[in-house]
Amino acid sequence: MGEPTSEFGGAAALRRTPKQARSKARLARVLETAEHLLIRDGVEALTTTRVAAAARVSVGSLYQYLPDRDAIIDALAAGYFTKLEAAMDGFVEAAAAERWEDPVGLLVDAYAAIYRTEHGFRALWFGSGLTERTRAADREHKRRMADGVRRILLALGMARDDEELGRVCHAAVLAADTLSQEAFRQAAQGDAALLEEAKVMLRSYLSAVTARYRP
Repeated sequence: MGEPTSEFGGAAALRRTPKQARSKARLARVLETAEHLLIRDGVEALTTTRVAAAARVSVGSLYQYLPDRDAIIDALAAGYFTKLEAAMDGFVEAAAAERWEDPVGLLVDAYAAIYRTEHGFRALWFGSGLTERTRAADREHKRRMADGVRRILLALGMARDDEELGRVCHAAVLAADTLSQEAFRQAAQGDAALLEEAKVMLRSYLSAVTARYRP
């Protein structure tokens, strides 16, 4: 999940940041337990008393870091954002070293594979318990993902850099995210036909973008 930190810009706002190894391990166990409850029983299961009991920690110990359900949701979301953004950073590095014939297909397939294994992410996003803080963090997360797409296009030599390129990459991420979520709402493994339609649409958009911003 990635270790939550005290700043919220894709990371969870904790009441306190654990310093000692034992405290860090306890918090990690609490979040892992919360994720299991989320997957099995939904967002409604993420009460502090239930999470504390399942993790075998006292409610008082849990309150040191996660004072309420919203804080638990924010921390879980931060872990998912961290994982998705780390994957994007890896793709940026790969794009700098490789030539991709179909960057859209590669990225859609790669993130679909992540969604298939991240059951907690899907349970959180498809539930009704997202906090305003998590929604705000998600908007910033999508901007960071868009910047990753921008960096990929630059690494592949497909565009020149300017402010407008950032905007079109953000639009592409928003479209891809909406279509991907709908594909996984329709089928546990992702509706293959809808994912293919997403690729067709995004390839067309990429073609138009690169024609406008070719270096």
